Amino acid sequence: MGKWAEGKPVLGITLHFKDPSIYELTSILGFDLIWIDLEHHAHSLESVSEFMRAARVGSSDILTRPGKGEFIKMARILEAGSNGIMYPRCGSVEEAKQVVQQMKFPPMGGRGLDGSGPDALFGTLPLGSYLEKANKETFLLIQIEDSQGLSVAADIARVDGVDMIFFGPGDYSLQEGFPGNFQDPRYWEAIEIMAQSAELAGKMWGTPAFSLEHAEKLLGMGAMLITYSSDMTLLRKRLNNIQEEFQSLGFSFS
Repeated sequence: MGKWAEGKPVLGITLHFKDPSIYELTSILGFDLIWIDLEHHAHSLESVSEFMRAARVGSSDILTRPGKGEFIKMARILEAGSNGIMYPRCGSVEEAKQVVQQMKFPPMGGRGLDGSGPDALFGTLPLGSYLEKANKETFLLIQIEDSQGLSVAADIARVDGVDMIFFGPGDYSLQEGFPGNFQDPRYWEAIEIMAQSAELAGKMWGTPAFSLEHAEKLLGMGAMLITYSSDMTLLRKRLNNIQEEFQSLGFSFS
């Protein structure tokens, strides 16, 4: 990610819908990053590869989240053209090292070689260039989503090959007893630990933001990746707004 190399924060948006044109449009508009979620959504890898192909028309990087423990799947995600991996629910240094092992080629890891996918420009890249580019330019975010992971966040961040630790507020709030209440002091305590852990490790950190004011505060605390909203959320909110507007003309909605 060029902006990170320049010390600049990155803005990402999550896309859930299955129409490749949405990914193409978002990328053409110049969003830094598109987050595709395979932990909670039923996309096939074949479908996701089409989303990634559409996004390559523009400038957005693709960040893909597999499920916890789906180590073998990560290589196929990268071969399909994803620029980065977000690994969820990580609770230990050992698990983070296992992610690196599956994601990076030797000598950094033990990823198997194919070299015929879009990540290798369908075999047109010289092998040495491909391996160097894959290890250097594909980025790894380790997601911290519970108190166990938070307690060792700095150690996880220090793992060679981990580029960023990323806080997942939804699951954390659920497990800590304040589901979805991101005004709770425990949320901000966790954010402070994330920021301090990243600083101690000399790595970056990020998390979702839920408003412009929220994002501004996170950036002030050093966040280098802000994700905001999703296509599904934006459409739902706009449809709700339309209903509210047209109720004044006597329309009703069942």
